[in-house]
Order: sequence, then C-alpha cells, then structure tokens
Amino acid sequence: MKIKKRIVIASLLLILTAVISLALAFIIKSGNERYTYSTYPLKYQKEVEAAAEKYNVDKYLIYGVIKTESNFDPSAVSSAGALGLMQIMPVSFEWIQTMYPDEEFESLKFEDLEDPALNIDYGTHLLSILLDMYEDEETAVCAYNAGLGNVNGWLEDPRYSSDGKTLDVVPIDETSNYRSSVMRNKSVYKRLYGNEEMVSSSESKLPSD
Repeated sequence: MKIKKRIVIASLLLILTAVISLALAFIIKSGNERYTYSTYPLKYQKEVEAAAEKYNVDKYLIYGVIKTESNFDPSAVSSAGALGLMQIMPVSFEWIQTMYPDEEFESLKFEDLEDPALNIDYGTHLLSILLDMYEDEETAVCAYNAGLGNVNGWLEDPRYSSDGKTLDVVPIDETSNYRSSVMRNKSVYKRLYGNEEMVSSSESKLPSD
C-alpha cells in the first residue's frame, strides 16, 4: 500500500509540474506577444492604408519606413533637418510639392509635415516614385535614405552592383543598416498583421499610449 501511495503521489507531482510548466509557458508567450505587438503598433492605420492605396505602395513597407525613421513620432526632427513620421528632407518636400496640382498642397509649408496624414502622403508618394525608378524594392529603400545620386553611382560601380539594378554591397554603413532595418520591420509587420483583417481604427490591438 505504501508503494502504491508513493506512486500516486509521484504521479500527482508530475502532473502538477507539467501543469505549472504549461502555465508558465503560456504566460511567457502571452507576455512576449504583448511586447511584440506594442513594439510594432498599427498607429496611423487609416492614413497609411489611404496612402498605400493612393500610390499603390505596400502598406507594410510604409510601416517599415515609419518604424525605422521616427518610431511613430510625428514631431521627430533629424540632425540633417528631416521632419515627421517618414523623415522628409526640405529638398524632397520641395521636389514632391511640384507634383501636386492641387492649390491646397501648393500653399503648404515644410513645417506642415508634422501633420501625420500629410507626412505619410508625401513620404509614400516619394516611395512610389523611387519604386517606379528602380526595379528592386531594397534599392528604392536605399535611395529613400541616401538619395538618387548616391544610389545611381553605386549601381554603375561593379564593386557594389553586379547587374546595375540591385546593390550587392552598400558602401555607406548608415544606408546599409537602414535598408536592413526597414526590410526587417516590414517583415515583422507582415508576419504580425498579414494574415488577419486589419482593424479600421488607427490603433493596434493593444493601447499605443
């Protein structure tokens, strides 16, 4: 009887250990998922989706750029003077400004790019131009960061491009890291939200505050 009792107690302890292990695993998984979703929120979803449809640009790429450029801070200003969610430079603003026939856009000033909707519209417009110019998405991303002149020069240099269309090597660390960050963030957003219907609000699954 003592042996049977010990066996029962041992079995109960094993079951209890298994239950505790499963509970801990669930808590850890839930915590990790909550952290991931809060780190990669769907802020400004309405504005991103509107710009994505307007300019035929992958919305996850837009989120990848915003996450990398400003981490969703609409008032972010870089040391070079880039402004807003998608960090648009004054020269880029002036260039894109000439492409808007609407007088409402013509009267806007660079400082107005602190407005999230306007910044996303301008930034996505710039992305669409670059995506049309280059056959490779990653090359377009590099141009968004380093400019057309640099990227065109790299594509013509066999040290950096073997086909003149894609960059095998990015000679500037900042741009190389930028490309990796944008593509990684795009991939994370697609993995998190690509297999579900994105909600219609500008918030993520979790509170963004």
